[in-house]
Formats: sequence, structure tokens, C-alpha cells
Amino acid sequence: MKKSDLHLLFTVVLVPIDFLMVLLAGILAYYLRFSTLKTFRPVIYQIPFKNYLLLVLVVSGFWIIIFSLTGLYKPSQRKFSEEFPKIFIGTSLGLMFLTLFIFFKRKYFSSRFIVLFGWILSIIFVSLGRLFVHFLQRIYYKKKKGLIPILIIGQNNIANQLAQFLKKNLSLGYKVLGQVNSYEELVKIWSGKAKEISEIINTKTDLDRKEILKIVEFCNEHQIIYKYTPDLFGALVSNTSTETIAGIPVIKIKRTALDGWGKVLKRLIDIIISFFGLIILSPLFLIISILIKLDSPGPVFVRLERVGERGEIFKLLKFRSMIKDAQKLKPQLMKYNERKDGPLFKMKNDPRITKIGRWLRKWSIDELPQLINVLKGEMSIVGPRPHEPEEVAKYKKQHRQLLTIKPGITGLAQISGRADLPFDEEAKLDIYYIETWSLWQDIKIIIKTIPTVLSQKGAA
Repeated sequence: MKKSDLHLLFTVVLVPIDFLMVLLAGILAYYLRFSTLKTFRPVIYQIPFKNYLLLVLVVSGFWIIIFSLTGLYKPSQRKFSEEFPKIFIGTSLGLMFLTLFIFFKRKYFSSRFIVLFGWILSIIFVSLGRLFVHFLQRIYYKKKKGLIPILIIGQNNIANQLAQFLKKNLSLGYKVLGQVNSYEELVKIWSGKAKEISEIINTKTDLDRKEILKIVEFCNEHQIIYKYTPDLFGALVSNTSTETIAGIPVIKIKRTALDGWGKVLKRLIDIIISFFGLIILSPLFLIISILIKLDSPGPVFVRLERVGERGEIFKLLKFRSMIKDAQKLKPQLMKYNERKDGPLFKMKNDPRITKIGRWLRKWSIDELPQLINVLKGEMSIVGPRPHEPEEVAKYKKQHRQLLTIKPGITGLAQISGRADLPFDEEAKLDIYYIETWSLWQDIKIIIKTIPTVLSQKGAA
């Protein structure tokens, strides 16, 4: 697991634990009323446990939604003392809605004791569950596992205070790599630390605008999270979030709006679409495999090197649409490259393409095996298209922001012109998608992909 995703994992784990704690609180309240305390107060009507359990399951799920609305599942580092008020507010709101429900559906409850003690026990149990998660988190970090490598810019009082605090409090999940004073020192330590830096906090308020722009550009180029203390470059972007470390407010410039639960939801959708897509399309896969074998010698699938999130190399799967070992002939054909505007290669009448391959490309059917890449977590359904390592090596600095998220089978650039777009325009569209991601935007891109493919506009 990536170090940067560890905070998110601990947040995700809280959902089933909170649900379980609320459920246990409801069950214990039931047994306390109808087993332990029935001798003290006679039971007029006892709701069957089976019916009660079903109701408590629904209530527990509803309370999780309320917890989410109160901010209990934001993926940020918080102390339990900061979480407890939200737990109290969340359970109290749940109690309020439950009371209204009982008022209109009184037959479901005959005991005010269950409601009252269910509320009290929920506060206690949810708190205990979260304390347990915090305990595990501290143990994990204190063993120096999964710590996020962080670099601090500045050697002033604030920078020193931050560095000392983070070094003493490993339970926060950060490993301080050092402190630098300038962009040049940043570049130097980057090469010396073997590209280990994941986040940067800028505490220098006296840096000029050009210097800050260089640092932010460097972070975008190398997929590093940039944070800064207040009064620094406040108008750079609107996509920011704040947190407090050692009592010092720190502002984070997000490289993408795809963060927190949006990232979890996007991955969940990717898994569902790719899993069921592969099952539904399996007969088509079989037919295409036979046609490819009959058309020319060679494998059915090709595994092509592509650059993914944070520059990681992976093997992209496609139906073979070219002759065997076609990649070896590419250097000889570079002089015929029709794309002079960027690092990509395109040749309209590429002699390496087979008869069946031309048909597969025309309808973008050769891309379907990438559903396997999506299921494996190497790609997403929607995102910037992945490029070859040689092409990425020719990226300009601003283009490296394309590596911020997982590449996709389709994307904003694909529905806006496919292979006909100049590379710079394609990159701008993909970067815009990265910076302004939303689930609704993904849905619109998926829907618009279908008519784009059917129209064959810009097919490579």
C-alpha cells in the first residue's frame, strides 16, 4: 500500500467499526431491558428480537450517514478529543430522528429505556471503537511503518517547531526528511533522497512569487503534495484544505479534487464496472480471440509498457491489432509520424496494423481488455490516457501533472476529439479533469464515450 493512502485506510476502517459499535449498543440495550432489568420494572410488551435486530440494523446504517454529515469520516489526522464532540452531536441527532420515528410509529417500541440507553451506549461504544483504531494507528506509526516522507521549507521558528513536533509525534504518520531554504536546495535533496518526498510544507513567508511558483511547479511535476502556512501565496488556487499541526494552521494545495471518499467511491465504481463488464463481454472476447488468431500469427493480447499514477510502469492489455513484434519496427517509422505537436506517435496508414486490427481500432474494441487493468487497480474507467515511457520522457514540466491520478480507458480528451486533438490541448483537458474531478463528471464522460466511439470520430 502507498504511504499516502494509509490515512485514508484508517478512515475507511472507521465505517464498519462505527456500524458495529452502534449495532452492539442497540443489542446490549435490548438485553439490559428485557433480561437484566425486567425484575425491577415489569415488561408490558417485548418486541421480538428478530424484528428488533432488523430495526437496529436500519438505524445503525442511518446513524452512519449522520456521522458522515457531521464530518467524522474526513480523512485527516485528528485527536480523539476533537472527534468526541462530533460523536456526541452525531448520536444526539440520531436520537432526535429516532424519537420522531417512534412518535409516528409507536408500535415498534414499548420502552423508553432502550432508546435512552441505546443513545448512551452508542456514545460509549463508538468512542471505544475509535480509541481502538487510534491505538492501532499509533502502534503502526511508532514502528516507523507507512510514515509519509515530508520536507519542510524554511529554518525559522515555525519550521523548527513543526519539525520537532512531527519527529516527536510519529503517531501523526509523518517522517521529516529535512529542512531546506530554497528551490535549489529542494531539487538537490530530491535527488539525494531518491525521490522519496511525498509532501512539502512551505513555512517561509519571505519567498518571492517566482520562487514559490517554481516550488509548486516542481511539486506538480513530481506528484508531491504542496502545503503552506498562512500568508503564503493565498491566491494560487481555490482547491485547498486546512489542518492544524502543533497548533499551527497549515494549508494544503490539492493536486486533484479526487481525494478522500471520492477516491474510495471512484475505485468502488471501477471494480463494479470492470468486474461485470468482463463477465458480460466474455463471449465477445472469445469471438475476437478466434478472429485475431485466424487473421495473423501471434498472441491474442499484447502487454504494452505504459506510465501510470506517480510514474509507475505497468503493462497495459490490448487485443493485438498489429503484426507480431510491431514495436520493434516503430523506430523505422518515426519519420512518418503525423504528430509534430508533442511526444505521441500517430501514423494514419500504419503498415503494422492487421486487417482485423484495423476493424478493432475503428470501433475501439482493442481497448476492452483494459478492464482487467482497471480491476487490478492499475487504471480507472475515466482518466487521462496512459503514454509510453519514451513519450513521458519528452513531457514538458506542466505535462507531468497528468501522472497525478490513475490513467483511464476513456477521458475528457477522448470525448472531445480523440486522436485528432493537438497534444497540448489534450493535456490541458486532462489536467482540467484532474483538478476539477467529480463523480458526476465521470458519469457524463462515460455516457458521452458511447456516441463518440460509434461516430468513429478521431479513431486512431
